[in-house]
Amino acid sequence: MRTQLQKAEAFRALHARPGAFIIPNPWDVGTARILERLGFEALATTSAGFAFSHGVPDNRVGRDAMLAHVAQLTAATNVPVSADLENGYGDDPTTVAETVHLAAAAGVAGCSIEDSVNRPGETVYEMAHAAERVRAAAEAARSMPFPFTLTARAENFLVGRPDLKDTIRRLQAYQEAGADVLYAPCITTREEIIAVVRSVDRPVNFLMGTQPVRYSLAELSEMGVRRVSVGSALATAALGAFLRGAREMKERGTFEYAKDSAGFGEVSELLKL
Repeated sequence: MRTQLQKAEAFRALHARPGAFIIPNPWDVGTARILERLGFEALATTSAGFAFSHGVPDNRVGRDAMLAHVAQLTAATNVPVSADLENGYGDDPTTVAETVHLAAAAGVAGCSIEDSVNRPGETVYEMAHAAERVRAAAEAARSMPFPFTLTARAENFLVGRPDLKDTIRRLQAYQEAGADVLYAPCITTREEIIAVVRSVDRPVNFLMGTQPVRYSLAELSEMGVRRVSVGSALATAALGAFLRGAREMKERGTFEYAKDSAGFGEVSELLKL
């Protein structure tokens, strides 16, 4: 197994090479191992996918459970893992920094921190405060004995505030605060993507999730994107197949869904240690 230092260096190198790479999002050890066996060079956790697997909506899993989850994934795979740490599990910069330290202790090569508040009736933190939270996370990241990759997320579009100018200002503030990668989930148009990429000098992560717009990896590379994640899309795709099968059995009493199942032998082979 590679050491945490080796994983962290490999992860940082992925962002430096030409073109974009895909960082898919497993939600448990089994899916992480399958993605690694399929040849993906890095993985990112999904807070929503993990929450669904525990029977709760997104943003309902506490910090301790999330850190235990990411520790399991890093121990089970030999590729770098970046942890989705939601908003850092606290409003104040000190808590965010503590969360980053705990994530590094869990073995990850990097993490993402959101600027969303995650409380009913609230959306994102005021920009100056949000930047202070990123600065605290970046200081924690720089204190590690390896190149910990910090991703800062501007959540405007995800929480129903599709303000591109404010999103760009936020990403620029997070860049100034020390983030290594920048991310604005749920931007969709080519114009939005290019505007974001051109507004900063750090690698940009693009979310290719369940939105109707579909770009190829080559197209995103041409736009200047460096990293492509899928968030909860793999988890919801799997749950979609599960729901179709369950509803077919309940409503029709048939079992045609099994025709599209992955082969038992193929899955078993991918999970062999």
